[in-house]
Amino acid sequence: MTALLVRRVIRLLVVCLGVSLVTFSILHASGDPVSLVMPEAPEADRVVLRQALGLDDPLAIQFLRFFGNVATGNFGNSFFHRTPALSLVLERMPTTLTLTMLAMALALAVAVPVGIYSAVRRNSLVDHVATVAVFLGQSMPVFWTGIMLILLFAVQWRLLPVSGWESWSAVVLPAITLGTFSAPLLLRIVRSSMLEVVNLDYVRTARAKGVSEWMVILRHALKNAALPLVTVAGLQFGLLLGGAVITESVFAVPGVGRLIVSSIRQLDFPVVQAAVFFLAMIIVGVNFVVDMLYIYLNPQIRVR
Repeated sequence: MTALLVRRVIRLLVVCLGVSLVTFSILHASGDPVSLVMPEAPEADRVVLRQALGLDDPLAIQFLRFFGNVATGNFGNSFFHRTPALSLVLERMPTTLTLTMLAMALALAVAVPVGIYSAVRRNSLVDHVATVAVFLGQSMPVFWTGIMLILLFAVQWRLLPVSGWESWSAVVLPAITLGTFSAPLLLRIVRSSMLEVVNLDYVRTARAKGVSEWMVILRHALKNAALPLVTVAGLQFGLLLGGAVITESVFAVPGVGRLIVSSIRQLDFPVVQAAVFFLAMIIVGVNFVVDMLYIYLNPQIRVR
């Protein structure tokens, strides 16, 4: 267990360094933020601003300074908002995390029971409908799904608000849009995993002992079939965080995704770096939780 924790901490540090380096390099290769801040200013004034922001130093010096500041939680001030970049990100992070967790909960609430039923009642009407839904769900882009839901529920039927985050009714469409991105894949994983274990020897033994069918499925089969689901769900959580960027833009949700899009347009380096860094750390944390669930679901890992 100790060796596992040490490996995960080392991996976290490597990911931190890699994410910082990639984000820093891409942003600095995309243009000069001073030109956006002072588009009509004389070149002399621009030079003064570059010196004040430290943008005239070599890239290696800028990166080392940035990484050293990150270690102390200092991402610098936003070029446009004139406030600490970290506070801007933390201000919007709860919104993005709420949207992502609601979407994941919705996807699992649909995928797990439907996937189990499709595997137990193979070739039934529910199984065929679920198979068609998987193909349709995986072929629809997130932005298209969001636009269609807006046209139907907000414009045509006027049941839900088009955008914003002021009430729970405004959360429904973004959560459904993001949840439909992961639900088909999770449903397919649950169905295929259950089909692999539902006829194994230990499941047949449980049936022979007189255990009820649904107790056999939920207590014996599902626990072993959950390993692939846990893996894919952990990966999908990271993808949902990335998909939140598009969803927040479509529904004008004031989250980190929308902040990243606007900051990229403005070449606001500190804000983008802070947001990407924190999202990467959340994904690393989720992967760590997945590893711990693996130990619970498969005790053989502890021996290894």
